[in-house]
Amino acid sequence: QVQLVESGGGLVQVGGSLSLSCTSTERAFNRYIMAWFRRAPGKEREFVSAVMNDGRSTWYSDSVKVRFTISRDNAKNTVYLQMNSLQPEDTAVYYCAQPGREMFFTRDQSTYTYWGQGTQVTVSS
Repeated sequence: QVQLVESGGGLVQVGGSLSLSCTSTERAFNRYIMAWFRRAPGKEREFVSAVMNDGRSTWYSDSVKVRFTISRDNAKNTVYLQMNSLQPEDTAVYYCAQPGREMFFTRDQSTYTYWGQGTQVTVSS
């Protein structure tokens, strides 16, 4: 069973920055796309960003494009999400996700098999 462990959430003021990390126990981590999703209070979980297995291709939701940067270090089995210019609407629980098979990019949450426990990001105005 693959486990994903997130860290790096917290409380930040508007315009501030936070960096999230997610480490996977998957031995073949470098074969899998990795993604970040978030669930804001009272809303459904939504796609945030994804990075292909080799780190060369990335995708972002329109709401975070330019402000957030996803990256990965396959030697450390870790994916990162650098979040800049944070806004109150970024307040959410952030989850990293990994599929159970090799696949190309999708925003479809149902195709991701493994999920982290979530880390809270709160942006105060």
